[in-house]
Amino acid sequence: MANFVLRVPIPLRSFSVSASSNSSGAVSGSSSDKSGGPVIIELPLDKIRRPLMRTRSNDQIKVQQLMDSISEIGLQVPIDVLEVDGNYYGFSGCHRYEAHQRLGLPTIRCKIRRGTKETLRHHMR
Repeated sequence: MANFVLRVPIPLRSFSVSASSNSSGAVSGSSSDKSGGPVIIELPLDKIRRPLMRTRSNDQIKVQQLMDSISEIGLQVPIDVLEVDGNYYGFSGCHRYEAHQRLGLPTIRCKIRRGTKETLRHHMR
């Protein structure tokens, strides 16, 4: 199975793409507008705000295991990111995020969900 990455300019407002391959290697894909739910894209690490990073510490053994895995087979599960008014906020995937940082990778695969300022306030409680 082949993997590929779609790189799009920031901010992403109304376009999503998904693709998969079958056993013969054929790739199928689809796109949808902003009402189609979450979208998975690569975002630069420096575009993702981590409001809870100062209050949490990561398990360094887990981070090292993820670094080894990401180096060998790539990131398998995207981190969840909330997009509010063109800003991106990460509340999960702390170990995966740190592993990418420590590996010196400029981007990380993210599952983007759009939200409101009220949604953001709820996540920061």
